[in-house]
Amino acid sequence: MSFSIRLATIEDAALVMDFIQSIAVYEKMESEVINTKERVEEVVFGQNAAKVFLGFEGETPVGFALFFETYSTFVGEKGIHLEDLFVNPEHRGKGYGKALFDAVARYTAEGNYGRMEWVCLDWNTPSQEFYKKQGAHHMSQWQIYRLTNFEIKTMLKK
Repeated sequence: MSFSIRLATIEDAALVMDFIQSIAVYEKMESEVINTKERVEEVVFGQNAAKVFLGFEGETPVGFALFFETYSTFVGEKGIHLEDLFVNPEHRGKGYGKALFDAVARYTAEGNYGRMEWVCLDWNTPSQEFYKKQGAHHMSQWQIYRLTNFEIKTMLKK
């Protein structure tokens, strides 16, 4: 079977949402997904908040990579944050994840972005090994902190 990658359009919002649900199941976080096809249409495509590469084996969608622009104050350049990279389990081991990763890397290089970054769950050893094979280094000195919208509003009321 041939493998191809293309940039998603608003017509792909339901497919993007399907992949978001699939990665949430894989990461055991499905209860945290409140996103909808309509929000993907509005925010990802309508507000151009992110780009999405879709990977196809023949005509069958098998994976996706969702990414967006960042800015580094230290480097003084825009960067790319890879939010999600996912290939359906039954299609893994065929190089599709690497092809999607390479597509985002190529987008980063061709757009003259200063860097490409992402996060990986600490238990996800297969992904960690994959990223190391790509030449990536783990930035162990950085820890991620987060405030949800509700937590922000609560904090601001204090």
